[in-house]
Amino acid sequence: MRQSLLGVPRRKRKTPLLSRPAALAERIERAHALDPVISDLCDTVVKALPAGTRTDALHGVPFGQPAHPALVRLPLGCWMSAVLLESLPGTERASGVLIAAGIAGTAPAAATGLADWSALHRDQQRVGLVHAVCQASAATLFAGSLAARAAGRPGYGRLLSASGLAVASIGSYLGGHLALRLGAGTSHADQVSHLAGLGWHDLCDFGDLPDRRLVRRQLGYLSLLVYRDGPQVSVLSDRCSHLGGPLHQGRIVVARDSACVACPWHGSTFVIADGTVVHGPATARQPSFQTRVTDGGRVELRPRP
Repeated sequence: MRQSLLGVPRRKRKTPLLSRPAALAERIERAHALDPVISDLCDTVVKALPAGTRTDALHGVPFGQPAHPALVRLPLGCWMSAVLLESLPGTERASGVLIAAGIAGTAPAAATGLADWSALHRDQQRVGLVHAVCQASAATLFAGSLAARAAGRPGYGRLLSASGLAVASIGSYLGGHLALRLGAGTSHADQVSHLAGLGWHDLCDFGDLPDRRLVRRQLGYLSLLVYRDGPQVSVLSDRCSHLGGPLHQGRIVVARDSACVACPWHGSTFVIADGTVVHGPATARQPSFQTRVTDGGRVELRPRP
């Protein structure tokens, strides 16, 4: 052991037990060895799920929030209930039904998860890949449990069920890390609602705005996307709600008979006039502002209610 300046032996610090799962998840974030697999799988998913109505539904655009977190609750809930029921006599049939329902629920959960995963940053994708492997392994173990029960080996079936639940719990922890620590599925747009009570805010001169071009302007610490179309001025939060991409660097497209902006990072598309989501992977509306031009030619704004 190394000696400190005072001559007292310095003890090696131990990692607290409760922080070890988080430390392991952080190591997975930096596991570059997973990158070749991620690259190949991501290309396959993107080719299988081109931008469109089907992919938007998998992301959860029609619901205003990601669909995957809601769908993953079905398999885990069924499997946990099945394992708990197995501790009671005469519940073999009910447990089997729950296990089968959980296995059936993995298909939509996996489809929505893959759609979201393909549009994440690489560190998020590493955690997401291990999360998916855990959930697929859990489904395999529960399928084996059903097979063992059908073959007249209920004891072995219960062992496989318990193992499947343990693996699914690990996968669920990584899913929580992905969502809550790494921000997958949460809105990354700057929050602007707190400005509503302060009234109108001065932004810039109307004459300084180029016509039909995306530009960025600052309102204090807020970065804003500003778009002028003739006498009309539209303003959105510049940070994309999906993963914080700079919308002012995106491209203008026309969808639903409206001018829209497509994020340069993952293609999320929003109506410039009010921030409505047209295409995912973003599901949260982009914060938008009401605008007016004063008699002095100044553009003022306030958050939309």
